[in-house]
Amino acid sequence: MQTAQASQPPKILLVKLSSLGDVLHNLPIIWDLRKCLPNAQIDWIVEEAYVHLLEPLKTTDSFRGIDRIIPVAFRRWRKSVFSLRTWREFFAMRKALQTTTYDVVLETQGLLKSALVCALAKKTDTAAVAGLGNATEHSGYEPMARMFYTESVHVPVKCHAIDRSRWVMCSAFDWPLLNRNDEPPRFYPQDFVQQLPPLLFEGLKKTEQGTPVPYVVCFHSTARAAKRWPNDHWVELGKELARQGYQVILPWGNESEMKVSALIASQIPGAIVPRAFSIEEAYSLVAHAALTVGVDTGLTHLSAVLGKPTVEIYCDSPRWKTEGYWSRAIANVGDMKTIPSVNAVVQAVQVVLKKS
Repeated sequence: MQTAQASQPPKILLVKLSSLGDVLHNLPIIWDLRKCLPNAQIDWIVEEAYVHLLEPLKTTDSFRGIDRIIPVAFRRWRKSVFSLRTWREFFAMRKALQTTTYDVVLETQGLLKSALVCALAKKTDTAAVAGLGNATEHSGYEPMARMFYTESVHVPVKCHAIDRSRWVMCSAFDWPLLNRNDEPPRFYPQDFVQQLPPLLFEGLKKTEQGTPVPYVVCFHSTARAAKRWPNDHWVELGKELARQGYQVILPWGNESEMKVSALIASQIPGAIVPRAFSIEEAYSLVAHAALTVGVDTGLTHLSAVLGKPTVEIYCDSPRWKTEGYWSRAIANVGDMKTIPSVNAVVQAVQVVLKKS
């Protein structure tokens, strides 16, 4: 591509607006781009709720990552579309998009709202706007988005979320497709992960020596009920973990999830339902856990991309789409319409704990 061969480092805009897991699985292309184009300007536009996921990758004196994060609030704006505040914020977002003239726009979501961002961005006359040319199984896709691209990139219908983003990136720059074995994905700087402080909350046990009892985080909730693992399975798993000396932590995101956490915790010795916590606090929660076990949801994937011991449970979503394949400390059990047994999850827990 002409832009990639230009004498000046290209200015690149990444468009991945949401959701939590999708944003996390888009992070590796930051590292891929920096390896090949170390001096490029890389900006990312994202929903305001997920800005915190990108801040650890912002460019600093000692690290080159994302140069600029541009927040957008489509989710909030659509609830008050006739509000003056909404339109003021929208035009402010458009102004921010147009302060830079981009050479390359990588749109890895495939929705009309993300394609609209491509149209709003200021671009050179020869800019490449690359986006998904087809849907992948079990992923949202709006074919009209292709109207806003200069390059519609066709990907395999069964394509891992990370690989899908890499297909779009490599096509835009005429690069050979990255091999996941030769170029395993990277997510966050290691020093960021190592410096995350412990998250303190009421109910955490301590040993007789005063050191914290190792805990296991169990993410049982997800937006789609069919993706949940049965409550009685969580109770059996929790009892086994408690027998092994671990304290079980059952987070929640809303009132109904809190009730489920309380129900499960009431049947597991020493288990607790913590206070509500933010995304920023979630980093610390999983970073200091002995293990995270969770269904196919963003917070489980957060543990996996931080490189922490993780068991991902798939009940009604395809494992190939988001499974953690980049670390020996990650195990994936179950699959689409295949709910794993308690024994299968316990065995995966034992394997992960031995390797971590």
